[in-house]
Amino acid sequence: MLSNNERDKIICVTNRKICEIPLEQRIEQIAEMGIKKVILREKDLSEEEYTALAEKISRISGIELYIHNFPNVARKISIKRIHLPLSLLSEKLTEEFETTGASVHSVEEAKTAEKLGASYITTGHIFATDCKRGLAPRGLEFLKAVCSSVKIPVYAIGGITSDNMQSCIEAGAAGVCVMSGLMKRNAFLNDEKYDL
Repeated sequence: MLSNNERDKIICVTNRKICEIPLEQRIEQIAEMGIKKVILREKDLSEEEYTALAEKISRISGIELYIHNFPNVARKISIKRIHLPLSLLSEKLTEEFETTGASVHSVEEAKTAEKLGASYITTGHIFATDCKRGLAPRGLEFLKAVCSSVKIPVYAIGGITSDNMQSCIEAGAAGVCVMSGLMKRNAFLNDEKYDL
């Protein structure tokens, strides 16, 4: 059973393709369980499709929605939190938005994101995960190296479960990002092993 403090350290990363119920319903459940931060990742959608989905998700009470990859969508629906690939991050955007996150995959990228003004970074994949099948995980030593290289919060991503979450925090992470464990039924939400 995760404490409220542990739930505050979790960012939900969406993937409607692995969600067994409508994404809006899953996010409502996640909010009810006390997980507030949600990155709407849906990378395959056009900007128009993404906007329509983001507008629906933004109406769910109890969540802090982070727009992924589409600063124009964030502007259009008045969301002040974005999460971007490092290649799209700029000082202009970090000044414009209240919270700006970036995905990084090396110590050098972490330092670059910090210099550009990122509020936080995500890094991984730390553990083996179906999302990166066939790619070796970077592991906790990599996470430690990234965390010690910057002063901004670092969130671990990739293969995160309630069993290994604490090891990420001990390695210096401010928290973790969870996709499969929150999108699939009987993962973080229902199964005893992942009971919140």
